[in-house]
Amino acid sequence: MPNPSARHTRTPATATATATADATRRGPLATPAEVAAYLGVPVKTLYQWKYRGIGPNVHKGGRHLRYRWHEVDAWLNAQATYDLAV
Repeated sequence: MPNPSARHTRTPATATATATADATRRGPLATPAEVAAYLGVPVKTLYQWKYRGIGPNVHKGGRHLRYRWHEVDAWLNAQATYDLAV
């Protein structure tokens, strides 16, 4: 699992290049268990997010759920954008 503190120290260009390299190494699709391990949450939380429509975009292949790594990374980056200078 990636080091969360290292993720916040990257510049946007470096983060994009690293995310692209990670996505290439991981393959295009991920299972709920892989995404849960990557995000550090239980699989049940992913199912709750899917039900509520607040988690990363999920796709059904037959009766199986799959996530696209680039969409998971994009969702994660969107969650990390907040303004502390309020």
